[in-house]
Amino acid sequence: MGDNIEFDYEGIEKLPLKEFTEKAYLDYSMYVILDRALPQIGDGLKPVQRRIIYAMSDLGLKAGSKYKKSARTIGDVLGKFHPHGDSACYEAMVHMAQSFTYRYPLVDGQGNWGSPDDPKSFAAMRYTEARLSKISELLLKEVSLGTVDWVPNFDGTLREPSVLPARIPHVLLNGISGIAVGMATDIPPHNLRELVSACILLLDKPKSTVADLCKFVKAPDYPTDAEIITPMSDIRAMYETGNGSMRMRALFEKEGVDIIITALPHQVSGAKVIEQIAQQMIAKKLPMVEDLRDESDHENPTRLVITPRSNRVNTDELMAHLFATTDLERTYRVNMNMIGLDGRPRVKNLRDTLKEWLQFRTATVTRRLQYRLDKVNERLHLLDALLVVFLNIDEVIKIIRKEDKPKAALIKRFKLTEIQADFILDTRLRQLARLEEMKLREEQKELRDEKSDLEKTLGSTQRMKTLIKKELQADAKEYGDDRRSKIVQREIAQAMDESALISVEPVTIILSEKGWVRSAKGHEVDAMTLSYKSGDKYLSSACGRSNQLAIFFDSTGRAYAISAHNLPSARGYGEPLSGRLKPPQGARFVGVIMGQPDDLVLLSSDAGYGFVIKLEEMVSRNKAGKRVLSVPKGSEALAPLIVRSYDDDWVVVATTEGHMLVIPLNDLPQLPKGKGNKIIGIPSARVASREGYVSALVCVQDGEKLTIHSGQRHKTMKPDEVDEYVGERGRRGKKLPQGYRSVYRMVVDIKEEKE
Repeated sequence: MGDNIEFDYEGIEKLPLKEFTEKAYLDYSMYVILDRALPQIGDGLKPVQRRIIYAMSDLGLKAGSKYKKSARTIGDVLGKFHPHGDSACYEAMVHMAQSFTYRYPLVDGQGNWGSPDDPKSFAAMRYTEARLSKISELLLKEVSLGTVDWVPNFDGTLREPSVLPARIPHVLLNGISGIAVGMATDIPPHNLRELVSACILLLDKPKSTVADLCKFVKAPDYPTDAEIITPMSDIRAMYETGNGSMRMRALFEKEGVDIIITALPHQVSGAKVIEQIAQQMIAKKLPMVEDLRDESDHENPTRLVITPRSNRVNTDELMAHLFATTDLERTYRVNMNMIGLDGRPRVKNLRDTLKEWLQFRTATVTRRLQYRLDKVNERLHLLDALLVVFLNIDEVIKIIRKEDKPKAALIKRFKLTEIQADFILDTRLRQLARLEEMKLREEQKELRDEKSDLEKTLGSTQRMKTLIKKELQADAKEYGDDRRSKIVQREIAQAMDESALISVEPVTIILSEKGWVRSAKGHEVDAMTLSYKSGDKYLSSACGRSNQLAIFFDSTGRAYAISAHNLPSARGYGEPLSGRLKPPQGARFVGVIMGQPDDLVLLSSDAGYGFVIKLEEMVSRNKAGKRVLSVPKGSEALAPLIVRSYDDDWVVVATTEGHMLVIPLNDLPQLPKGKGNKIIGIPSARVASREGYVSALVCVQDGEKLTIHSGQRHKTMKPDEVDEYVGERGRRGKKLPQGYRSVYRMVVDIKEEKE
């Protein structure tokens, strides 16, 4: 790339735009990945979090100290270490203080730091106050003990730690999420005691597998009492690969009739859950729920109350539906991506993460012990000088008083080093007078014993492991707690079938000639007397239940299904079906039916063909419908008829030519779709020219009266009169009496069933 660099006469560097943009974007990408979005495996912190914690420590805001305004802390962070936006920096600080966001909060806040319902509802930094929490000591305790590398801050005027000397695997303890360029991280929080137990196992048995570690680290541990319902096999796979997902479910209990939700999944808002359930209630999709309220307070941070309509409502089914359709059950992505000790980002599994962190911890403890050993050696060196002074104090004073160069004289006389000589000369005379040999000897002995222990530990891998193990156990005992997120085996939640969620009530669906539809409550509605739009009138109606489907049939033989509860009320004119469905060009709706899936339906065309079909075969949620009846050219489909009995019903069919024929219904086949068999004989040429076709068709049973309507006249035929028209299927039929040969409608006086 450097070969393409050119310089103009003013010495300005020139680069091809392609190379410049590529380099600039790569540089930016690496900066975001390494210095903004991903955590270091050592302390598990992003740079902004590390700088906030160090700045608070630098301000003296340790646990137990007085709180200081958050604005003071943020000002120090921005001015000294992190020259970025104050709002983003403050938000990072807020997250570390929220007990519902961090499993072990690092900041102890005073004031409004947000709530689980709205984590971003925290007050401005000029109002809140903060200090470090006690557990932050595990990150800061060893900072000044020579354990970290110090790097210049952004303007080179100060120095800051490149990583904090964490005493526990904090990268897994509180978890972290971040989005870099081309990669992201989502590390879940864990329980301190479990992580420490896993680390000790790795120290004792370095060849332990992920399966061995999972005996201690059973699953993530979120800052909520909600249940983890992910199968153990999936959790194991997640720890094996460093990738996966976790599923959490809210806790609930019964209190009389009421259902009380007592714990929500991690980062789920109770207000949002209430809103989600309320929306279903408004949409009439939760008829079994009567009331919903939020009774959360300081004593009960989560208390959402769901009141069923009666004690007959199945609580488990209702909650399973809510788990499947609301945030009462939530899935969390796991992507354990972090910057390793080699400075490179990589997704690590549980074993690799803990093993690499133990390498970091071993290096940190080694530096701490070496730093202490150097301090002990330095002090012993000075104690040797003090003993010389104590034993020869008169001579030392004489040399200092008389010699022009007392330092050189002291070095020569007592064989001292320059450091020892400077120390003697810097010591005040009154301190020399108070020196006591016994105290010096005692301190010297203690330091020599400590030096011996330090050298043994530094020289022995086993002693080093034992020391790290003891420190981990001590920290777990002091800061650890019990697991909050219980691991429970549960069945996968399933949303209830839509029909089960609708209040069941009798309805009548009314269809007009122009294709307008509406739904009236009850079965006693006289659809013909309802008001219709100008130029429109009654065409068909069907009685059923609100949880059933209304099946509409058009003139081309296509069937369409719409949930009855979704249809408009009969208080108005309704709405056109063309707004919900997409029938073929020129098609018109000819009828509507309702019933059970296994009900039989008679489908026919005015060409005189028909067959019987199960109602469920006509169901299609497609807006374009489902072609079930093949209509001959020039003819149209007739309104579908619900069959009462395949063996007992008779088909009565009348034509525009004045013929009527009665045949047994079981002469027609049962088909899933098709043209059907000929019911009555009409020449196809006459059907195509519309000179002759079926004008009316009904089903009757023995002993029922039939009324035929022709023009302004109507005639009620007794059963024996109807019998006169019985003939073979496909025949032309018998002529109707003079004056009744233009039948346009037939009505059956249905017998009342005996109880």
